[in-house]
Amino acid sequence: MITRLPKWILWGGAVLAFSAGCVNTAALMGFTNLSVSHVTGNVSLFAAAIAYLDARSILYIGALLLSFLAGAILSGFVIGQTSLKLGRRYGTALYIEAALLLISYWLYQQHDYLGQLAAAMACGLQNAMVATYSGAVIRTTHLTGLTSDMGAAIGNWLAGRRISKPTLGFQAIIWYCFCGGSAVGAFLYARVGYGALFLPIAIVLTAAFVYNYVSDNLPEKRQPRQKKRPSV
Repeated sequence: MITRLPKWILWGGAVLAFSAGCVNTAALMGFTNLSVSHVTGNVSLFAAAIAYLDARSILYIGALLLSFLAGAILSGFVIGQTSLKLGRRYGTALYIEAALLLISYWLYQQHDYLGQLAAAMACGLQNAMVATYSGAVIRTTHLTGLTSDMGAAIGNWLAGRRISKPTLGFQAIIWYCFCGGSAVGAFLYARVGYGALFLPIAIVLTAAFVYNYVSDNLPEKRQPRQKKRPSV
């Protein structure tokens, strides 16, 4: 149970959820009309395509699902842990995510479906990158599980049971930030098309730079290691 939430997790979760909402809305409003930030709905579409023997949709949606999975695998390879801890290689993962989003923008401009796959890979990487803190599951690219957790917590509170208010508050922040990012993404897409992706690219790059700066200035990294004196 979270009793106190570090500010870097609070702000990081908020800005990444906003970014993911923006990316997903741009993808949905584009020529593919498919989500890139979550899997459940796409699995349903994939199953429907199998039922109707729609080979084109099976290929496209199947590739989309595998791209999200590939992003999560890449996150695990780069970071190596599921629990949040300052000092791990989140900055590297964020730079990779920004590169994937930039590639996605370029491919979208060519009206190439590979742009959708690059965006899905970026979202898979981000979603796996932020996993758990103090036993609480933290996801930033979709809201299904988070909404369920919020509902269960509110139900327990109404029943007079003890809940973690910091956890509930953090979940609400992620929910509203994802929703806000989606609204901004829709607004930008209506005016500049896939140029809307430059906002999340800028957000992710800024988050990577700030995280690396903070991480590199941790006390244990700033203090030089003392050389061991040779034994007499």
